[in-house]
Amino acid sequence: METKLARISQLSSENPGMVFTSVGHLINKELLKECHRDMDGSKAVGIDGITKEEYGANLEENLNDLVRRLKQKAYKPKPARRVEIPKGNGKSRPLSIYCYEDKLVQEALRRVLEAVFEPHFYEEMMGFRPGRSCHMALRKLNGMLEKEKTNWVLDADIKGFFDHLDHEWIVKFIESRIKDPNITRLIRRMLKAGIMKDYQYEETEEGSGQGSVCSPVIANIYMHYVLVWWFKEKIRPFMKGYAGLVVYADDFVGCFQYKSDAEMFYEHLKRRMKHFGLELEESKTRLIEFGRFAERNREARGERKPETFTFLGFTHYCSHGRTGKYRVKRKTSKKKLAKKSKEINAMIKDMRFQHINRIVKKLNEILVGYYHYYGITDNSRSLNSFYNVVRFRLFYWLNRRSQRRSYTKEGYKELLKRFPLAQPRIYVSIYG
Repeated sequence: METKLARISQLSSENPGMVFTSVGHLINKELLKECHRDMDGSKAVGIDGITKEEYGANLEENLNDLVRRLKQKAYKPKPARRVEIPKGNGKSRPLSIYCYEDKLVQEALRRVLEAVFEPHFYEEMMGFRPGRSCHMALRKLNGMLEKEKTNWVLDADIKGFFDHLDHEWIVKFIESRIKDPNITRLIRRMLKAGIMKDYQYEETEEGSGQGSVCSPVIANIYMHYVLVWWFKEKIRPFMKGYAGLVVYADDFVGCFQYKSDAEMFYEHLKRRMKHFGLELEESKTRLIEFGRFAERNREARGERKPETFTFLGFTHYCSHGRTGKYRVKRKTSKKKLAKKSKEINAMIKDMRFQHINRIVKKLNEILVGYYHYYGITDNSRSLNSFYNVVRFRLFYWLNRRSQRRSYTKEGYKELLKRFPLAQPRIYVSIYG
């Protein structure tokens, strides 16, 4: 099956104007069985309560029945279970949890969509794509800020992106390259399946649920047509100077040589977003002076040092290297650091009565994961700050296990020699 999808991808790449009229048959028993094999069985279950293990107990029978319903156009996905995930700002993010069988169909559909659309996505799009990552997006942005003639940065934020994707536009965008009624039907049924929230059914008139296996590729298709293609083909040719874009899912940054170009793009962008059912979060979208000349220009005007902006959890700021040469540096954003510190404090509090070996093992898993993401060039100070938070909160909660104080400072140092916490480490070079 991978060979068939690879062939579809090759055809799509070699024939930019090709429209596929018959790819729905690829969602067959063979592909669904591959999806089942690769599916993560530890995820939360949907409203039917069926796990991967339970579905796999009668896999042949279940897949035969699913394929039959797909062929007879009788397959209808169940509503997703909606839960609210707390965010650091006191708000929450809705997460949709789908039934296992629906996840299988979504994964098969995702692979077909990706095979057709991936060859046509621009290099500016970095999110949820094979062979790309957050760190690659940061490297690309760093090159735009240091090597290009960037003087202005538009730091943009889309309000509730996944919740406001227009269903009709999603279908139109997909049908621009796949005019297979079987695929269109699946897309529509998946989008319109509804949600169960507090035991009440709610229709889904817009949006693609965060938690859907298909949502990332649908989001990329949407952003490709609404933003990236438009920017590359329709906007940039009319710019007077350099203009660049880097996009990760719904998060994007624009870099411009001239303020007039940036302002023109911003005004057109607001209108285009509205046309496609989206809206910029004005309070979080800013045009700032940022680049190799920003410090000098602002100083000449008697203004403070250049402003900063945040992208993918890092605050970017203008600085200098050891030789005095202009450089962009980054550090963990205050919001992300505060949120993670709060989470780690709550976790240590809950685990404080367990054996120290188990506590430290869990903390080290979190620390190493944190270092792998935030351990990037110039961010040592923020890594050390987080390490110290973990170290101090562990000391605090170990001494709250009883009325009697468990450890002195010297005793705690000896304990950490026996059960050491993972030390901060830079894993990623921004210039790698």
